[in-house]
Amino acid sequence: MIRKVVAGADVALEGLEDGMTLMVGGFGLCGIPENLIAALRQRGTRQLTCISNNAGVDGFGLGLLLETRQIRKMISSYVGENDEFERQMLSGELEVELIPQGTLAERCRAAGAGIPAFFTPAGYGTEVAEGKEVRMFGGKPYLLEHAFDADFALVKAWKGDEAGNLIFKGTARNFNPMMAMAGRVTVAEVEELVPAGTLDPNAIHVPGIFVHRIFQGARYEKRIEQRTVRPQNPSN
Repeated sequence: MIRKVVAGADVALEGLEDGMTLMVGGFGLCGIPENLIAALRQRGTRQLTCISNNAGVDGFGLGLLLETRQIRKMISSYVGENDEFERQMLSGELEVELIPQGTLAERCRAAGAGIPAFFTPAGYGTEVAEGKEVRMFGGKPYLLEHAFDADFALVKAWKGDEAGNLIFKGTARNFNPMMAMAGRVTVAEVEELVPAGTLDPNAIHVPGIFVHRIFQGARYEKRIEQRTVRPQNPSN
């Protein structure tokens, strides 16, 4: 069996160089590869293009890399929780490509499935359609969208084994699995790393064949983007 287990985040990022394109898993702050993002900041790798559903928040997630100006371009579908992101975008310091969320997901999935491009109705008639081929199917216009081409995919799973098989929990499944299948080099950090053969094959979300490096993360803050609580009822 090919040995995929590495000592930690810094070793897992070997070969990641300035100017590369990264897929970064997570949905909001759920299921983000916290250890890999911290290691990437420490390495100081610059001029990165990051494909991620969102850009983290100020001081956490991809927001850490925005603070240090390590990201040149963000390709995302939602960016509303980060003041520094907004400042850099409006000042022209950061290149931004906003994509409908379903299209973002499908461009990841298509890359993992070996599909170079596909047609979708999402975005037709908006700025999203500028410069893209339009074809009619069943009397309805569709845009041509291309699969992503990412040098690295950085994902975070709840549990994984030494063969690279991954299991995600809850909302962390929104983007992590499809990104894990789409990177030229996929690096997975997991909360719990177990011996190969330990996981129930029926519970595995991403087969190990897609994962090149795996390690157990040191700690996870698991911050909540927005906490909403119900006001206390004095009568209770």
